[in-house]
Amino acid sequence: MPSQTPEAIRAILTSIRTIALVGASNKSHRPSHEVMAYLQGRGYRVIPVSPRLAGQQLLGETVYADLKSLPEPVDMVELFLAPERTGPIIDAAIEFNIPVVWMQVGVINEQGARKAEAAGLTVVMDRCPKQEIPRLGVPPVSRG
Repeated sequence: MPSQTPEAIRAILTSIRTIALVGASNKSHRPSHEVMAYLQGRGYRVIPVSPRLAGQQLLGETVYADLKSLPEPVDMVELFLAPERTGPIIDAAIEFNIPVVWMQVGVINEQGARKAEAAGLTVVMDRCPKQEIPRLGVPPVSRG
């Protein structure tokens, strides 16, 4: 069962520092763009992932084509994708041992969640960190 309790979500959001945001958009009105900017403003390092935008700059970060291309390890992968497109990303998160898989509001993949949890990953599903951070009173990420 995905980690949906307020305590579990708060623990995730206070322990992570670096996030790979899969499904990043360069359109400022898109939710993925808004959430990326919000998380950066809270002190998280957010690395955008989008094959369509790979090599471009987005909110001061280089966009990468996939999780395999990331220049450094990440603590969490956040999925802004249609549920049917999440399976390969979840498989990659397992392969690269990314501790947390976070599926955005409306992104529900029960089978993928079970597979990730069986591999030892923590899963949050159908939630938005931009909503959860203020709701749970998560403090900004401290530098250093």
